[in-house]
Amino acid sequence: MRQKIINTYEAGNTSIRKVAARFQVSKSTVQELLKRKRETGELFPRQAKGGKPSQLLGQEQQIKEMVAEHPDYKLAEYCEYWEEKTGVRLSESAMCRFLQKQQLTVKKNYTEQPSR
Repeated sequence: MRQKIINTYEAGNTSIRKVAARFQVSKSTVQELLKRKRETGELFPRQAKGGKPSQLLGQEQQIKEMVAEHPDYKLAEYCEYWEEKTGVRLSESAMCRFLQKQQLTVKKNYTEQPSR
């Protein structure tokens, strides 16, 4: 679609506003695409920026040791253990995401759940 927008504008006989209306994008989108094409010669989308890095980044080995040492812990227990060990407090979701990225699965213990 980016290329179609640029081709339509470069074909001539039309304004940026008309191109934007035709493709149902904002005028600034067309202007940004034209600028990007002029400066870089490419229309690929930019890489995503931002995002907060994990507090556990660089701690992969300690996490693996923790999971190996306590395979029956729940996420909350891992978070408590990590806070006691390092002083860094983590949410359960942060711990879960990190464990998933490291492909460390936590076995669920169904024995503590009440029966129906």
